[in-house]
Amino acid sequence: MKQATFGSGCFWCTEAVFQDVAGVESVVSGYTGGHIKNPAYREVCSGRTGHAEVVQITYDPDVVSFDELLEIFWKTHDPTTLNRQGADVGTQYRSAVFYHDEEQQQLAEAYKHKLNESGAFNDPVVTEINPLEVFYPAEEYHQNYYKNNPEQGYCSFVIRPKVDKFKQVFSEKLKAV
Repeated sequence: MKQATFGSGCFWCTEAVFQDVAGVESVVSGYTGGHIKNPAYREVCSGRTGHAEVVQITYDPDVVSFDELLEIFWKTHDPTTLNRQGADVGTQYRSAVFYHDEEQQQLAEAYKHKLNESGAFNDPVVTEINPLEVFYPAEEYHQNYYKNNPEQGYCSFVIRPKVDKFKQVFSEKLKAV
């Protein structure tokens, strides 16, 4: 098993997308990239910790590659908006790849360069690519949020459409039901 750590806005949305990917063993919502130890959600939301909301994905590279995870990452959020995804605004919502090794760094940088060169987006990709230093799991009530709260307003109006679109676009990468 290997791990990947991505920030692409609210971790509830990102977690919900990657949980359905074949080869993904687990997805844990959490925080990284900041300057205080063991941050709490309330502190991260203040925007003063430097941490981003992220997910840490444990996956089987024989089933899904890091490159495939990157493709899903970049196609399921807007990597051209600095410190923002939709209505969520602040450095904690920044687009970021926190790599675990040199190969992940090289693949992420190459993919970002390819996106910028291709003109896939009207604006440049602003996704940060940084080494993972420490990952702090979020509080328990943030884990499996969409699966545990599908009728909650944010889940119904923000997460569900994103998950539905993901399932349509990446149907060949979904776990068997």
